[in-house]
Amino acid sequence: MKKKEQARFDTRLPKEQKQLFEKAALLGGYRSLTDFVILTVQEKAVEIINEKEQLIASEEDARIFFDAITNPRQPNKALKDALDEYNAYKAKIKSEK
Repeated sequence: MKKKEQARFDTRLPKEQKQLFEKAALLGGYRSLTDFVILTVQEKAVEIINEKEQLIASEEDARIFFDAITNPRQPNKALKDALDEYNAYKAKIKSEK
C-alpha cells in the first residue's frame, strides 16, 4: 500500500483562542484539537470552493446567454427544416377546420 505524502501546518495563536478551540473540540466529540481543526477547516474550504465555483459557472453561463442574445447565429438546416415542418403542420390543421 502506498503511503500518503504528509505536510505540516504550524500556527501561533493567542492562548485564549487555543482554549476556545480545545473546548469546542472536546464538546464536539473530536479525538483531538488537531482533528477538530483539520476537519473543520476542510469542511469550510470545500464550502468556499463550491460556492466560488458555482459563482464562476453562473457568471460564465450569463456571459454565454448574453452573447447568444446579442450575437445570434444563423439558423442551420435542421432548424430551417423544423420550421418548415411546423408551418406545414399548422397549415394542415388550419385547412381541416
